[in-house]
Amino acid sequence: MLHRRAVLAGLAAAAVLPRRAMTTSLGTARLTTLSDGHLTLPGGFLFDALPEDDLAPLIARFDLNRDQLTPECNLALYQDGTNTVLFDVGSGPDFMPSAGQLTDSLDTAGIALDEVTHVVFTHAHPDHIWGLIDDFDEPLFPEATYMMGRREWDYWWNPETVTTIGEARAAFAVGAKRRMEFIEDAVEFFDDGAEILPGIAALASHGHTPGHMSFEIANGADRALVVGDAIGNHHIAFARPAWPSGADQDPDLGITTRQRLLDKLAHDQSLIVGFHLPGGGMGRVERSTDGYVFLPET
Repeated sequence: MLHRRAVLAGLAAAAVLPRRAMTTSLGTARLTTLSDGHLTLPGGFLFDALPEDDLAPLIARFDLNRDQLTPECNLALYQDGTNTVLFDVGSGPDFMPSAGQLTDSLDTAGIALDEVTHVVFTHAHPDHIWGLIDDFDEPLFPEATYMMGRREWDYWWNPETVTTIGEARAAFAVGAKRRMEFIEDAVEFFDDGAEILPGIAALASHGHTPGHMSFEIANGADRALVVGDAIGNHHIAFARPAWPSGADQDPDLGITTRQRLLDKLAHDQSLIVGFHLPGGGMGRVERSTDGYVFLPET
């Protein structure tokens, strides 16, 4: 999700202990968010392209730091008694010192690496896929089946991506391809609308990356939507979803996707799980007079 200058800014961040896991029941299953730490980004990464006169009241409303943002990184884990499904794998040790804490969070939650049966990717930005391999260049989850949307895989696998993605994100393409090579012979692909596992359906949410996917989870009467980075924060993305995001590779498509997902979540009142949303990333969406509001689960 980041430009190179944001990565450099993150190098100065001090590592912190991971937040405790947040867990809720979803029908007969359990849905947990596990902390991978947080990112440290310059405020301009998000704010520079936005209209100042309208932006200032929102910065005050949400008590935002104009100079620095520290969004949480929350990975969803779904356990239905048969499958243990992890959505994304975090940053690993090579991205930012304030992130890469997934293994500690799993250990604290009492979940062994070999208990994860499936790893499902929303997209292949560094904070979502660089944690795929361990210190010995082996896949971190040895017993897992890896799953990624076909369009997302093809984009990062394409040798032309590194030269067309732009200088600021070229390292992302190199890093994604390197990690994907470790699972080339084991990955399973899916397309929009596919039921990838019992009760889990893929929902195209392109824009943040060309093949970004969200996932609808249904168990009994309960529903949750894992949105990855399609809704990237709890403030500007909700209050002004029609504003472009500097995090999106295709800002116009990102706007369309964000508005569609927020409308769906507000209408259905299903649980949202957002990778960079606060308080563990779980909550609900409500409409407001001028946009939407994120209501964290307590």
